[in-house]
Amino acid sequence: MKTPLTYQKATENDIDYLLDLRIKTMVPHYAASNLPTDRETTLNRILDQFDKAHIIFMDNLPIGLLKLDRAESDINIMQLQIDPTQQGKGLGRMILTDILKEASETGKTASLSVLKTNQAQHLYSSLGFKIVGEDEYAYSMEFSPV
Repeated sequence: MKTPLTYQKATENDIDYLLDLRIKTMVPHYAASNLPTDRETTLNRILDQFDKAHIIFMDNLPIGLLKLDRAESDINIMQLQIDPTQQGKGLGRMILTDILKEASETGKTASLSVLKTNQAQHLYSSLGFKIVGEDEYAYSMEFSPV
């Protein structure tokens, strides 16, 4: 049976939750990459294209963040963060599978960027994402519908 997840557009009232979530999920990867981990930088990342941010709920409890940019030919997965207490349960895979289904049905490419220090890149590869570029810190990955 599919786990019932719901999504709610993030508001200013969610910023404290999102800051805590990002500190738990992303700061370790940023630190391992020698990238800034200060509060201001972390907050700026949360606020970047905040209008696209949605809180992920399971059983009416917030468990993460999904930030998507749906363009004409691409669905850019800008941020996907699952609370560490909920990781390892297949939720990220389920969310990504739904996005890839949407991409396939609409003929769009799905894209994302993942830090080289983030083990999530293995999940993305297992779902069919391919590395299409890289910089010093991150891989650019794409999923193209067949």
